[in-house]
Amino acid sequence: MNKQNYNPIEEVLEKINEKGGWVNTHSHLDRAYSLTSDTFALSNSYLKEKWHLVDDMKRNSSVDDIYFRMEKAINFMLEQGCQAIGSFIDADEVIEDRSIQAAQRLKDNYGKDIEMRFANQVLKGVIDPKAREWFDMSSDFVDIIGGLPAKDFGREDEHLDILLSTAKAKNKLVHVHVDQFNTDEEKETEQLALKTIEHGMQGKVSAVHSISVAAHPRKYRYELYDLIKKADMHIVSCPTAWIDHNRTERLAPSHNSVTPVDEMIPRGINVAFGTDNINDIYKPFSDGHLLTELRVMLESCHFYDVEQLSNIATVNGLKALGIKK
Repeated sequence: MNKQNYNPIEEVLEKINEKGGWVNTHSHLDRAYSLTSDTFALSNSYLKEKWHLVDDMKRNSSVDDIYFRMEKAINFMLEQGCQAIGSFIDADEVIEDRSIQAAQRLKDNYGKDIEMRFANQVLKGVIDPKAREWFDMSSDFVDIIGGLPAKDFGREDEHLDILLSTAKAKNKLVHVHVDQFNTDEEKETEQLALKTIEHGMQGKVSAVHSISVAAHPRKYRYELYDLIKKADMHIVSCPTAWIDHNRTERLAPSHNSVTPVDEMIPRGINVAFGTDNINDIYKPFSDGHLLTELRVMLESCHFYDVEQLSNIATVNGLKALGIKK
């Protein structure tokens, strides 16, 4: 290595290659590349509105449509040297089991090329009887039980109890979308950690996003990190998915709307990362470049530890996905 012209990103990439390649710990492959010129305007909608606005796309997608999108995304991951990927897939009364069928086909055709782990996306919640029916059905197929407690607003504890008890009974991991609105009103990461301990699921649960953690005072954040360690919970950051969070007039500690990786890693928390949505109404400009995600993370958090960055991009993700190599 030429010490007169040191480029740290080259060293990070070299270490990622030595550790087997990128690990995209969180994505939504069945929605990738689903944006159209007609739906582009929906991209400006509020997140909770988008939970419903994707219904038309889901309703009109055949198994072949979904598979084509997933295959395009997986090929791009392979081009980047990705060794493993975790993806949520929709399973509800709108899309029924079509994403599951496409995911199985993807596993059959690409399972030898890249490790894949699927989680069920519960955009309709898990408490409504019809939603629960699809949750139970999809839980048999997926590798990871997925959650979105905000969808069952006011009944988040019950939502988490259903996720964790199901995962425990089926001996599966759990990945839960939490703290997505960048406000100190949210304490879902704490809630998830407490429930993880209550259900005896230490080491088997991942909190996805946790951007609201940064909106809390330092004292709360560091007490939370201790709780996360006690729960042996993984954290999955998706930097470009949240760096665009709208500014507000709400007072909070100065921070970027990104998971505070720079504080979590030194506290011994296992932090992984992912692309989240690719070229859909959630993230119309996202192209799925893993290096872009890493760059946004390290710059927004001012986190320049080369070894740890390569771990976030590789072995940490393998741990969160339950992949042993």
